[in-house]
Amino acid sequence: MSLPMVVPDSSLPSAVTIYEVGPRDGLQNESAIVPVDVKADFVRRLVDAGLPIVEATSFVHPKWVPQLADATELVERLELAGPTPLPVLVPNERGLDRALAAGAAHIAIFGSATESFARRNLNRGLDEQYAMFEPVVTRALDEGLDVRAYLSMCFGDPWEGAVPAGQVVAAGRRMLDLGATQLSLGDTIGVGTAGQVMQLIDSFAVSGIPTGMLAMHFHDTYGQALTNVLAALRRGVTTFDASAGGLGGCPYAESATGNLPTEDLVWFLTGLGIEHGVDLDALVRTSVWMADQLGRPSPSRVVQALAG
Repeated sequence: MSLPMVVPDSSLPSAVTIYEVGPRDGLQNESAIVPVDVKADFVRRLVDAGLPIVEATSFVHPKWVPQLADATELVERLELAGPTPLPVLVPNERGLDRALAAGAAHIAIFGSATESFARRNLNRGLDEQYAMFEPVVTRALDEGLDVRAYLSMCFGDPWEGAVPAGQVVAAGRRMLDLGATQLSLGDTIGVGTAGQVMQLIDSFAVSGIPTGMLAMHFHDTYGQALTNVLAALRRGVTTFDASAGGLGGCPYAESATGNLPTEDLVWFLTGLGIEHGVDLDALVRTSVWMADQLGRPSPSRVVQALAG
């Protein structure tokens, strides 16, 4: 049995977009360097499995994330402006220069909802980060690129504790005001709960930011990721970040464990009759293959069940 029984829920969205982050967010936290040819094959396999968007890499300085030091070499093997969007993360204008030279059509910036994480991840204060992002977004838009914004620590911060919804909305609005077309709200350390998810989405709506501009990025540290997906679906969110095989974490937040596994999300959505366009069997084969490359089993429960 490779698919669940389908019991549709007419109160939920009929289709969603899965934003695959495995090649970037997943592999950036690996202790060993993954060969560039393996990374390129990973991206291609994910595209072939039907993932509509696959974030390929990050043009971050190799000193900070050595696992992605081969970003330029990797994108030379890929078609960044092809039919399947392959966004790249850019931390600053130098990263944007590299993305433009590589022919990127889609980029992402990565901000923080808290002062503590902004200092650790960006070496900038909470307010200072926007000044760094502004020329990146302006130039990218002038070049015709699509810009996505990530906002981390939206539900809890290991140094500051629970993060008030109003603080997240204020930070998110500033990211969108720069010109980003989508805001991905990150539960970076996986402490969010369903009620908190709905409260935050409602807070954005009350502030005048359409739910259609929001994406959700859950980590499964406390086993709440799919519960939080359902909560977000009930509020009308239709874009969810996920990582094939449950790869990933965050190199600047030790309590951040793996991302929501894409396979678990696909199984869940399929059971609700929600369209997503992903071939689950092909995706499982890809994650089994990638787990072999990394030398350890996938943490995804669906991968374990279907490949066991």
